[in-house]
Amino acid sequence: MLEVKLHDVGEGMTEGEVLHYLVKVGDSVMTDQPLVEVQTDKMVAELTSPCSGIVKEIRIEAGEIVQVGTSLLYIEIDEAVRAVQKSYVETKSIAEEQAIPTIKLEEKSPHMPFNRILAAPYTRKIARDNNINIDDVHASDPSGRISEEDVLRFLKGQQTDMESKKESEQVEVDQEVPDEIPFRGIRRKIAEKMTKSLFTIPHVTHFDEVNMTNLFKMREQLKADGESVSVSAFLIKALVISLKDFPIFNAELDEENSRILLKKNYHIGIATNTDSGLIVPVLHDVDKQSIKEINANVRSLTAKAIAGKLQPFEMKNSTFTVSNVGPLGGMGATPIINYPETALIAFHKTKKQPIVNEHDEIVIGHIMTLSMAFDHRVADGATAIAFTNRFASLIEQPHKLMMEMI
Repeated sequence: MLEVKLHDVGEGMTEGEVLHYLVKVGDSVMTDQPLVEVQTDKMVAELTSPCSGIVKEIRIEAGEIVQVGTSLLYIEIDEAVRAVQKSYVETKSIAEEQAIPTIKLEEKSPHMPFNRILAAPYTRKIARDNNINIDDVHASDPSGRISEEDVLRFLKGQQTDMESKKESEQVEVDQEVPDEIPFRGIRRKIAEKMTKSLFTIPHVTHFDEVNMTNLFKMREQLKADGESVSVSAFLIKALVISLKDFPIFNAELDEENSRILLKKNYHIGIATNTDSGLIVPVLHDVDKQSIKEINANVRSLTAKAIAGKLQPFEMKNSTFTVSNVGPLGGMGATPIINYPETALIAFHKTKKQPIVNEHDEIVIGHIMTLSMAFDHRVADGATAIAFTNRFASLIEQPHKLMMEMI
């Protein structure tokens, strides 16, 4: 009998929340098959089976928070099953598959091939907390992914069926009962970090506008030449160049030792909106990457964050954070710094509007607003303005940005 324990999946975690078991007692499992989803401070991790065998006991219920080292389930190592599974994987010939009791194996192993309902961990949590089997919920999205709204609609439908005898009265009762969302997991960690940042750092937010017209023209020319690069990649590259000129914003205040640490690495956090909440994957050593590499790496990190597939090292050691909320709309905001960093910059929606050019002519330009929050203990407003001026000059005159990379 093999004991499967909650182990440290990274960042020195001490506890985790058991979100969802992907197997049940009696299932046959293969080596490396996902067994259970666990919520850590920052991510959802899958614990896999260390061996082939049969699940004999599940000791911890889904939804419980347990310490690292706690036994979650037991697997009985079944040599016969392992031999069958090994043969099933390693041999592909029809003759060998017929020789193996394949039908019996499938009857014992409903998870082979492995089949999961598509839903975010937070959506699964809402379903579990309302005693809903997520397998019974129909997805409204064509991709088949079940959303939080799907679960809530399912919940309201059940309530209506159960109390159909008092329709008018029941409607009033349902309106008075608020929906509940558990304040746990990533949502709780976001809240804790934001509160610590806001109550520790004296925030000042500086607003500015950047003329994106020339950058858009260059990007369109690149697109016509077959090179598709996001605006974000240019903005991040310009930021890193500006940070080298103003290292005070790529820093961390060490209060205990009364010193400001100017970081030599340029690791940019990319604030990403996901179904589970705000996640900040980190793009490491951006100063060593080309704009094309930044573009590809940002896309990869964002996709992983949305899918909940980030590795622990991809969420550590950021020195400055970027929040690109422009695609979502909105003209401005007062962002909260990603503690213990010194500053965070948010890019907002770019709008067409009349501007006066260098020939005193009124023309249509593309103007983006930005808001930069910084730690007033470490830097002052004049330095923040100089920093954003430098950044804006690189974006408004892209040839300067190109010159910095030669």
